[in-house]
Amino acid sequence: MAPAVGATILHADLDAFYASVEQLLDPSLIGRPIAVGGGVVLAASYEAKAFGVGAGMAGWRARRLCPDLRFVGGHFKEYQRLADRVMDVFNDFTPLVERISIDEAFLDVSGSVHLFGTPSDIAVAIRERVRTEIGLPVSVGVARTKHLAKVASQVAKPDGLVVVEPEHERAFLHPLPVELMWGVGPVTRGRLAERGIRTIGDLAATPSAGLQHLLGDAVGGKLASLAVNADPRPIQITHRASSMGAQSALGRRRATPELVRVTLGYLSDRVAGRMRAAARAGRTITVRVRFAAMKSVTRSVTLPVAISTTRTLTELASELAHVAIDDHPSEREISLLAVSVSNLVDEPALQLELPLRLGDDRHRPGTAAGAARWALDRSVDAVRARFGREAVGYAAVVFSDVSAVPEEFRELAEKLTK
Repeated sequence: MAPAVGATILHADLDAFYASVEQLLDPSLIGRPIAVGGGVVLAASYEAKAFGVGAGMAGWRARRLCPDLRFVGGHFKEYQRLADRVMDVFNDFTPLVERISIDEAFLDVSGSVHLFGTPSDIAVAIRERVRTEIGLPVSVGVARTKHLAKVASQVAKPDGLVVVEPEHERAFLHPLPVELMWGVGPVTRGRLAERGIRTIGDLAATPSAGLQHLLGDAVGGKLASLAVNADPRPIQITHRASSMGAQSALGRRRATPELVRVTLGYLSDRVAGRMRAAARAGRTITVRVRFAAMKSVTRSVTLPVAISTTRTLTELASELAHVAIDDHPSEREISLLAVSVSNLVDEPALQLELPLRLGDDRHRPGTAAGAARWALDRSVDAVRARFGREAVGYAAVVFSDVSAVPEEFRELAEKLTK
């Protein structure tokens, strides 16, 4: 169903979700600056955010910014249970619910107004039910498109409601900072600021060709469209991921071969495991390297056959990362590594190949070497399914300190992207 003419798209986003759940479970934490995590901040309450504490920050830095900060361990099963209850509330108002993460969703209420009133009335009712029945704050944006509804919900935070009617779209959007838009992170924001583009209005006034030259065809064209609220994307009730990926923030560390290999080994294990769980494999591998100065570069390769094995993905990802690093010899430190696999296809079973020596046997799943890797990973998956993820793994990853994030938190974050 395409977006309706009026403002009938809602974006509902639970406020500081993980921290809010902790405060719900322990009322003594209400009003106090708290962070979920320990060595790394996984989530922070608004009271902690006021001091500059944010997700991904090292624990020592967070404590320095906020001396009264209290760390809590995290109740991962409660996060999932309560988030699912919130989604049940959404479904009581409309079947057109697109859940995009554990704590946020889009709703199309164009077919519900005859039952529950105007979209604004529905948003008010949703917020009231989530607060009274579950005990959590939720901010809601109401607009004509998904893009604008999401921007409106950000403006509404914390615990608010913003409705943007079609005749007021430009007046609402244009004064807002560009970082409220989808896809505008610190690097893109910096590039735009260098050209004097700081608001969405500035962005809308910039020719699309100029943005594409500055940011690339895909990103520049997308932002040019969103700046004028040209967003035809419909609500998708069922969603199958077109890619799977994972990333790891590293702080500032020297880009040694060991760091690259271990980190990408860990990330590849996660990504490949998720692909296998979904009976999927992919042909295009993309690696992103972010250097200490916040500059990010990507390298990718498209294979003739789809892969899903951990070791093969690790090898290919490591090769791509080293190419990116070698292309920037002046950069000695990196702050993030990421790997993703796209061009996904179904892989319900392994298709064996004749021994024709068509290329690297290790990277072709149907060869003897590739089939051995395929079988090994399925055995690892079976052991983990029965005894837990930490029961077995690749030695280089198991005996490293690459991940400071609890497995339960990663699995929760990745659940909806499978």
